[in-house]
Amino acid sequence: MPDFLARVRALPRLGLGVSTEYGARRQDGALDPLELRRRRPDCAGFLEVGVEVVKGLDDDARAWAAAGLPTTYHFLDINLDDPDDFDPPWLAAVRTLATELRPAWLCGDAGLWHLGRRDRGHMLLLPPILVEEAVAPLADGLVALREATGLEVLPENPPGAAFVGELHLLDFFARVAERADTGLLLDCAHLAMFQRARGHAPRTGFDGFPWDRVVELHVAGGRVHDTAGLAWVEDDHGTEVLPDTWEIAAEAVARAVNLRAIVVECERNPIDAVLPLFDRVAALWPARDPEAA
Repeated sequence: MPDFLARVRALPRLGLGVSTEYGARRQDGALDPLELRRRRPDCAGFLEVGVEVVKGLDDDARAWAAAGLPTTYHFLDINLDDPDDFDPPWLAAVRTLATELRPAWLCGDAGLWHLGRRDRGHMLLLPPILVEEAVAPLADGLVALREATGLEVLPENPPGAAFVGELHLLDFFARVAERADTGLLLDCAHLAMFQRARGHAPRTGFDGFPWDRVVELHVAGGRVHDTAGLAWVEDDHGTEVLPDTWEIAAEAVARAVNLRAIVVECERNPIDAVLPLFDRVAALWPARDPEAA
């Protein structure tokens, strides 16, 4: 198999997209992806579908797929570092859903969706343990899923209020990407949480990071809280994006020469409320030919 920096040239430029997950539009005023596409196709170039195989796809995801529109498949139900999670029924379900969605690639938070015995439905999400010993199991899981599906698999840095381990988050994912020979999904809001939690400036760790492996970015709103003196950020996917996130996004776009997609995560907000977010992200990333990268 060619190495990733050769394979990435075959990946499509999806442009700006929006995320969804099962039942996201049930909340009053939540975003309708197809309506956004009708009103502003430049904001809805693709739909990133968050998937738990026990739930499958909701009507919004199925309608988008039935229209033949571009998608990515965002898994929400696997610890990539746990070989027991790669059981035949789960893999069969992923393949079936991918056949319906026809995603450009798979992606998902490379953290802990469960502790101990797996329960597919409990939706815990914790960051990975940022130590050298955690790199190989995670990388091996990424390779296993890529080989099982035939699709590129992009690990995403998960959110967190606290992070365990001595490695910087970017160093950890750089090592994972090198071992797995994979691309990366960098969530700018999640990285802003890590930098704040560790007392770093927003762009700490950027030099030396393999930006040519970054295929996708996420931008999302966050809300700052204080709990008994602990300042932390809620990953609320709202309309207020923190200044740290914007700073990270602007720098990431400038450095990520193989960038193919940016998701604005805002699925539970009205269209009119989120259009300014899309416009600001679009201003960061003018159209360009990915083959020139």
